[in-house]
Amino acid sequence: MENQSLDPRVNRLHLSDAAEPVVVNEGENWNVYEVFHQEKRGAHHEHVGCVHAPSAQLALVFAKEQFGRRKRCVNIWVVRSADILAFEVEDEDMFANNQDKTYRDASGFKVMEKINKYKAQQRTEK
Repeated sequence: MENQSLDPRVNRLHLSDAAEPVVVNEGENWNVYEVFHQEKRGAHHEHVGCVHAPSAQLALVFAKEQFGRRKRCVNIWVVRSADILAFEVEDEDMFANNQDKTYRDASGFKVMEKINKYKAQQRTEK
């Protein structure tokens, strides 16, 4: 039975139920690249979408054609989706902040007493 996929990349591989190994010819294994663009110099790059391409160079060309002409753009980055690493959702506690930040306050130091004592001493010496 032939695979009934609507994706032309899948149909091009001629996948079947047979246990035969699938041979992928050069140029048929296109990767997904995430596209980031920069609207003006000094601004952050923002994710705008993705493109399918056989190489990073062609992904850059496809990204320029797809996303570089829609609105103002001075720079484009492409990153292969498979190369992006992220933490698992279960690891979110790793980013929890300590809300008790009393170590940042100077209230724990007894400096004011020393300053007042010094000022009083300076007044009595005059």
